Parts: sequence; C-alpha cells; structure tokens
Amino acid sequence: MIIQKSIILLAAVIALTSCSNKDSDDNVVIPPTGPPVESNTANTTYTPAFTGQTRIGSVETTTKFEAKIITSSLSAPWGVTSLPDGRLLVTQKAGTMRIVTPAGVVSNPITGIPAVNAADQGGLLGLCIDPAFATNRMVYWVFSEVVSGGNITAVAKGRLADNEATIEGATVIYRSNTPHSSTLHYGGRILFDASGNLFVSTGERSSTDTRPLAQAVTSSLGKIIRITTSGQPASGNPTFTTTGALPELYTLGHRNPQGLAIHPTTGELWQSEHGPRGGDEINRIKPGANYGWPTITYGIEYSGTKIGDGIQQKDGMEQPVYYWDPVVSPSGMTFYKGNRVPEWQNNLFIGSLTATHVVRLVIQNNKVVGEERLLASEGQRFRDITQGKDEALYAVTDQGRLYKIDKI
Repeated sequence: MIIQKSIILLAAVIALTSCSNKDSDDNVVIPPTGPPVESNTANTTYTPAFTGQTRIGSVETTTKFEAKIITSSLSAPWGVTSLPDGRLLVTQKAGTMRIVTPAGVVSNPITGIPAVNAADQGGLLGLCIDPAFATNRMVYWVFSEVVSGGNITAVAKGRLADNEATIEGATVIYRSNTPHSSTLHYGGRILFDASGNLFVSTGERSSTDTRPLAQAVTSSLGKIIRITTSGQPASGNPTFTTTGALPELYTLGHRNPQGLAIHPTTGELWQSEHGPRGGDEINRIKPGANYGWPTITYGIEYSGTKIGDGIQQKDGMEQPVYYWDPVVSPSGMTFYKGNRVPEWQNNLFIGSLTATHVVRLVIQNNKVVGEERLLASEGQRFRDITQGKDEALYAVTDQGRLYKIDKI
C-alpha cells in the first residue's frame, strides 16, 4: 500500500490562493509548482512551440490518498472500464475479458470473443460499454485481427450474457482498410461520444512503408475514426475533399494513439500518442485536424537520425498540447471528475508504460500547468486507467495488477 502524506503548509498556500487561481472555464485550482518531474537529458535539442509545452513545473497532491493492489491475478490486462454496479470489466491481451469486484474477486475468463492476433503489440485491446448497458448489456472493443493481406485494427461488439460467462452474438462492425504484416502500432482505444457514436484510435503500424499513410485520407491507418454502433461512418464527421477520402475519418496524422478521454466540462476529445525516440504527445482533438505525423514530430528515429525533414512545426498541422522527451509511453487515460479529491478535479491521469508511473496533468485553458508522477515506486507498466462508480481511480498494469487509487 502507498500512502501519500498531506503537506500542511502547501495545503494552506493552496487554500489561500484558490480564489485567485481558480479557472472559470475548467474549475481548476493551480497549485504551486516546483522543478519539472523529468530531469533526464532529452533526446533532441528541439525547441517547444510555446512555453509549457514540455517539462512543466511539478505539483504534489496534498490530499491523503492510498493506492491498493486489488488483484495481481490478471493476465496482461489492456483495457478497464466500470460497470454500472461498480465492478470492473477488463480486457486481457490474449483474447478474453474478466470482471473484477472492488474487493478483488476475479471472474473466470469471459469467452465468445473473436480470435485476436496477440503477437507483439496486438491482442484484445481497449473496450467500452454502451451508455444503456444496464438494459442492453452491450460491450464494444478493439482488437488486432488476421485478414487476407496481414493484420488490421478491428472493432467488435457483443452482449455480455446474463450469466457473465460469455459474450453473445459477437460481431465485427469495423475493419481497417489497410492490412499489413506488422504486429505493431494498432492504436486501440474506443469510447462513446455524447451523441452515442464511437471514437476509435488506430495506429500507423510502425513500418516505414505504412508510416506515410497516417497522412493519407484514403487509409484508416494513423487516424481517429468516428463510427456508429453498427460500424458505419457517423453523421456529422468532417469532410475531406481528397478523392477516395474515408467518411469515417475524424482526424489524421497519428503515430500510435493509445489513449482517449472526454473532458468533463468542455466535452472535447483528448488523446495520448506514443512518439518515437522522444515526442510522446497529449493532443486536444479537433474534427478534421491533422496532427502531423510523420511530417512534424518532437522525436527522432530509434537510431538517432532525424525523421523526415526534422521539423516540428508546419502550417495546417496541429501542435501537441504537451509532449515528453524522453518518452513516458502514454497509454490509457481518463479525466478525474469526482469530488473525493477536489484538487484532482478535471485533471488528466495517464498510464505510463516505459516510465512506469501514473501521470497526473493539471490543465487550465487547454494548457498543462503542472505535472505529477504517482505510484512510481511500484515499478509497473500502467496500461489503462479509469474512474469507478465510487469516484476512485482504477489502473491496470501489464504485469497483471489492478490498483485502486482513492482518498483515505
């Protein structure tokens, strides 16, 4: 168990300054900041596009909280979401789901799920439940699928049986149109928007020959797509004028986007994205926008050479709200919208894989104003994080753990 001690003096400072620092749009209190949490040497000498785009000052949670391991018996969990009754539904990379109670009781593997290709970065990936799950019991998920020509990112849905032992009527509703032999960079997050449609993130599959397709509106690689629950392009999607542009596209120019979350007050979509060597990103998603990969990036090749022209800015391409160099490998993420830890209100929490911690970002007016590393001493690769019905945060790790993070 990890216990975060309150710092009385710092708490007093926050209390005294909260009226002046409270953001009228985001309901955010900006705490005092210290040195950046990252002290290692960057991979590049690239210059940020604006102050605070990287290595923002550190913050520290003053509320007493604890992080408890609910269970360690999951097998490579990839996605976690809360069920209406407070239990958690978890995907396991090899191709099954499990239900975990808040007390840590783990169900038998849920079967009935289409076969996945679990090699390398593939498998059973992100999931979400229908807003009307309490009555229709529908679950939606992303997975890597073997098809003619290679592997793809695919989306499926099915009904969780009343006995919770299987998924009934599992149906693949969407398939990427660009198969490739690569077993990397599938993307893989999925969530509902306010209108009942689905956002899905797809990767560009890592290969040098597919990488440029992140910029091609005729390919679904390296995109965020928006589809109906039957897999059709959603009404109101942005229009791309290029001949053959896919109607399901929402944004383009992504590398390997593994996190999606809706801001609690603005309703906007935010996204986390793996960069190469440096250049991990947090993006605020705008319909029809181009997020630049591989034309612009704050990272370099793993070999140390520049990517493309080695540029970080270009007209018509969006800048990340925030980036990391060295990388943290940001994966699943969620905004905190509970009241149990008031200083976390509307903060963004992100699972970090290679840097093995949970990232906390304080955001005001769409800019990051503070960063904290939580659970860093655990040495875990945090794959996904969600907020439970009890307002606690729940995080899963590649090593099979499920943590509950909550006020004491």
